[in-house]
Amino acid sequence: MKVGDKLSHISRRDLFKVAGQYGMSSTLLAAGTFGGAMSVANLAAAAESSYEKRFAKEPKYTLKMGAAGFNQRNLLVERAGVLEFLRDLESRTDGEIRVEFIGDNQICNQLSCVEKTQQGIVDMYAASTQNSAGGAPYLNVLDYAYMFRSRADQYYFLYSPKSQEVLRDPFEKMHGLKFLFSHAELRGIQLGLSWADRETVTSVEQLAGTKNRVTGTQLGRIAMQALNLNPVPIAWEETLDGLKQGLIDGAETWASAVAYANMSPVVSQCVDLRFFCGTEHTAMNASVFDSMEGYLQDAIMESAYLAQVHVQAANEAALVNTVGFSTPQLPDTIFAQNDVRIANLSDAEIKKAEEMCSPEYQPALWEEWRERINGWAGGIDTYQEIYDEVRTNPHTLAENVEPRRWWKA
Repeated sequence: MKVGDKLSHISRRDLFKVAGQYGMSSTLLAAGTFGGAMSVANLAAAAESSYEKRFAKEPKYTLKMGAAGFNQRNLLVERAGVLEFLRDLESRTDGEIRVEFIGDNQICNQLSCVEKTQQGIVDMYAASTQNSAGGAPYLNVLDYAYMFRSRADQYYFLYSPKSQEVLRDPFEKMHGLKFLFSHAELRGIQLGLSWADRETVTSVEQLAGTKNRVTGTQLGRIAMQALNLNPVPIAWEETLDGLKQGLIDGAETWASAVAYANMSPVVSQCVDLRFFCGTEHTAMNASVFDSMEGYLQDAIMESAYLAQVHVQAANEAALVNTVGFSTPQLPDTIFAQNDVRIANLSDAEIKKAEEMCSPEYQPALWEEWRERINGWAGGIDTYQEIYDEVRTNPHTLAENVEPRRWWKA
């Protein structure tokens, strides 16, 4: 079944009509339970059932989640786990916590969700750590070039108690936000249509001199400048137009982001450079968390753990079966349908790129930001701590990484 088939017979107008009656959260949570295509009547019945369960009792806490540009359709492409988390949390707390899901950039976008959560406009948010780094600069800690070798390393770190010490605790102390869970991919360069008739990229040199969109991450820019990728800051919501109009050669992002954002028609090559994190995380206002009873705090953590396990398995499957981020590609995937080629670089080329830009080989490039982040973290060497931790990871496949409750030593 192709992406969006569940909702393909339902117009946006009908979707909002059902949501107007039962609420967008109840409607989206209901849609996520269908295994196949649905009609408006089926969706309405499921939404009514979802609504009745969710509103069977008065909640102790009603929270708002700003989910940037996400909705039920694109969360089947990039499996960020947001709806699974909300569904489990409401069920686990027997309705004592109810969450209003507000996606489609209705209340905040990739750049602003973090700030609106800090301000208390929303209580939770989902957005990339790199876009959120503009408002919460400690998130740059994830973006040292080639600190992670693979998606397996990323999940290994997210499950590790070391992530509590190096990522979560300093993030909460500095920004008042609680990092709950995240999807994990590594960023490459997504080349526009001007590269459609050119040979598939196999070397770092072929990318030299290209002009590429960069997110809010400061560390990502350091790596791109060292690789001669000419970073141009462009908001995520404007990247599609930038590629379409040829204002940029490409964009640094990850495969499922291209697919979920309908960017595939204007991307010709997905260059698997893997040079720093692509992490679509979910976090919440720490003061809201702290105001809750202990058993509800425990429930939030357990639902975050379940969502993390779900994301690890579901996104790995979706990359192959939905996105088409594999060699060879499956025929009905988004990339295959839009003629997006996967440009795989050899281990030697990845090593060459690493030697050009990583803190391991070019420490002077990172010195200023490394000292700044280390200071925020209380003086620990953040890069070295994460680098050493993930190199104890025995797994090469992300789906084989053992889940652990990171807040328990």
